[in-house]
Amino acid sequence: MSKRVAVLMGGWSAEREVSLASGRDCALALTEAGYQVDTIDVDRDLGRLIKKLTPRPDAVFNALHGTGGEDGTIQGVLDFLGLPYTHSGLLASALAMDKPTAKRIFAAAGLRCPEGRVLPLDRLHDGEPLPRPYVLKPTHEGSSVGVVIVREGGNAPLPSAADWPFGRDVLAERFIPGRELTVAVMGDRALGALEIRPRGDFYDYTAKYAPGGSDHVTGEDLPKEVHAEALDMALRAHRALGCRGVSRADFRWDDTGPGRGELYLLEVNTQPGMTPTSLVPEIAALAGYSFPALVSWMVEEARCGS
Repeated sequence: MSKRVAVLMGGWSAEREVSLASGRDCALALTEAGYQVDTIDVDRDLGRLIKKLTPRPDAVFNALHGTGGEDGTIQGVLDFLGLPYTHSGLLASALAMDKPTAKRIFAAAGLRCPEGRVLPLDRLHDGEPLPRPYVLKPTHEGSSVGVVIVREGGNAPLPSAADWPFGRDVLAERFIPGRELTVAVMGDRALGALEIRPRGDFYDYTAKYAPGGSDHVTGEDLPKEVHAEALDMALRAHRALGCRGVSRADFRWDDTGPGRGELYLLEVNTQPGMTPTSLVPEIAALAGYSFPALVSWMVEEARCGS
């Protein structure tokens, strides 16, 4: 008898629409692979969620993104219920979503990250937190939500409490020039890399999810040393956080100076986009995994706890 899988999707974060797309496509692929699939649009009503998870599925496919789905919240609920689920556990999810904490873990593991500092939002207007250019980002969001690049000579107003719905603090980081890279990790293996070439100013939310927002170039076109270093750093970051299942690490490669330049780890995504054209499935396809095969592997690897 085939396994019953509940696909959690939607949620209440800024990434709700992306999650709905991921959930729909994963549900179709799992059905194609022979699983019995139920989809659940998750809201803040815990009792309603538990009711929808009855009778108990054999596994939960977590297609949620952002707050509530990627930060350890839903992972804690599923741990309490004793339901095996895909992607990382509670602790790794919470650590990865907390950017300042993740940066400290990466530094302890010897992984190069952009220099930065956390400061209260109201301190932004006391003076520049870093020499320009620099990047401002929420401390607990994904998918480039809220990211602002403060450029030399730019006169755009800095965020204020009135237009910053991401908490009281902000993370300021040195802007790294160069090229955008991403690496997919599957279990104990880095699958491969892609170079991302946004058609706008940078790889923001629109470039990630709007049709034609960016072009993807196979990582095999990168210098061999850079490609190998990106795969190594992604796997080490995955392990440093205690991730399991699938994750995606994002990088900037500064190729603007002499030599081959330096690679900087930006963040690890424990709940990357999971439509057939998303980055992780695209990398997996280049490594020989069809989309149904990828999501099937994730279900078979599902478990509770860390």
